[in-house]
Amino acid sequence: MNDGTFRAGTLVAPTFRLSEEQIRILHDSSLRVLNDLGITCFNEEAVSLFEEAGCITAISDGENAWNIRIPEKVVMEAIESAPSRIVLGAPDWANRLILDSREARVYFGTGSETNIFLDTEIADFVCTTDSSITMRHPIYKEKRGTILRLCESARLCDSLPNVDFFIRNVNIQDEGISVSNKDINVFFASLLYTAKHVQAGLVDISSLDNVVRLGEIIAGGTASFQDNPLISFIACLIKSPLQMVEDTTQKVIEISRRGLPLVISSSPQGGSTAPIQEEGMVSLINAEILAGITLTQLVNPGTPALYGAVPVRARLDTLHDFYGAPEFIHYNIDCVEMARFYNIPCYSTAGVGDSKVPGIQATVEKLFSQLAVAQSGAQYIHYAFGLLDRTNIFCPVQAILDDAHISLVREILRPPIVNEEVTEASIVEIRKVTASSTRLFARHIRKQMRRGLVSQPYGLEGEGDRDEALENACAKLKEIQETAEKQLSDEVIDEIYKKIAGVLPKDNFEL
Repeated sequence: MNDGTFRAGTLVAPTFRLSEEQIRILHDSSLRVLNDLGITCFNEEAVSLFEEAGCITAISDGENAWNIRIPEKVVMEAIESAPSRIVLGAPDWANRLILDSREARVYFGTGSETNIFLDTEIADFVCTTDSSITMRHPIYKEKRGTILRLCESARLCDSLPNVDFFIRNVNIQDEGISVSNKDINVFFASLLYTAKHVQAGLVDISSLDNVVRLGEIIAGGTASFQDNPLISFIACLIKSPLQMVEDTTQKVIEISRRGLPLVISSSPQGGSTAPIQEEGMVSLINAEILAGITLTQLVNPGTPALYGAVPVRARLDTLHDFYGAPEFIHYNIDCVEMARFYNIPCYSTAGVGDSKVPGIQATVEKLFSQLAVAQSGAQYIHYAFGLLDRTNIFCPVQAILDDAHISLVREILRPPIVNEEVTEASIVEIRKVTASSTRLFARHIRKQMRRGLVSQPYGLEGEGDRDEALENACAKLKEIQETAEKQLSDEVIDEIYKKIAGVLPKDNFEL
């Protein structure tokens, strides 16, 4: 494997919210939760695995659930077994990701399976009292999620430079889609239009073999797929507080047996399914994630598992998720630090807002979390592109806005280059300029641009005195739609149709 070929991401010097003592307190509290309270598990095979490892189990709530108390020794052995470095492959090797818990290299990607696809058009409006006054204003149209719209999203995200990976973000609801064939069509639609890493959950565990076979065909064979795992999985096996659900737990077991990369995800809501206070939330979600990672290692030591933190706060008026709350940022930064403490790569959350349309509210809510969570050094940040109304809407124009904003985040987080050599060169430059007749440094800028040290103007800025960011984002979307193409060859597509059952006819995927 050529480890030198992967996306650069953004290497940051992480900021810290928690002290070492606070991290240790939270770690100890999570272990107490697992050992004293335990996890309620609805999957009998998982119970057997925990029993064999020395955990105390007892039937709970009837014959279909068990309480599992997990000792510290079992948890810590699992943490030692879990890889600290995970490779996520891609159809194009230049798009591979290297997630190293000891290196704060940040990648941004999509996420959430939204039901609404929000189209944006810019229309001209005339003032009713003065027809000489016109203005341009967006019109939004809500559309249902379909395979074609998932394909459109994948094509868009493949073209956006700051999208490092693609998590399916449109819920396909076409005629002909069923529980048994949804997974294969989601992965196929995604890989058809992006050459970046693709990740999704599984609706039906029986589709796992077909999805893996799809990855093997695109990678060029079983061995190539093992070297370059261009797909991975998300498994939210925990229903907070402290319950391992039966079906998703089984998915974790089967994925782990194959040694495939997966995210052990938990998403408690502070104020309803978790304590609203920071220390309570982190104690709970950390315990839940550790329980899931422990299971992966009991099934197959060395399974590449990501620490999947998706904590959110409840709105107190509606009990809906409240992504714009500062506590959302606090929770997530704390979880990044806990993952680093365990030397496990962190799947984190940022870039979500509560606004239903693009605008100032969406930008503010998204940018604060994108910057703060990235600055904490999370390796793998999902939800970062295109989401509105919490995680209910995917808007392509918002994804383009997010791409421009994350470009600024990357520039802000660019590490300083200060050493004796470059500082001496700067002194020489200052000496030359102060001795010149102009006393201007303009002629030296080009060299710094070549070094990548000069940021560019806002990528969607307009001309004159009007804010044209939204219009320019719409124009950029149209350009991508007219130029982007499929990422799989006709030969590979034909092989997929010959060898894999359940893929809908080709017309369903033609943009």
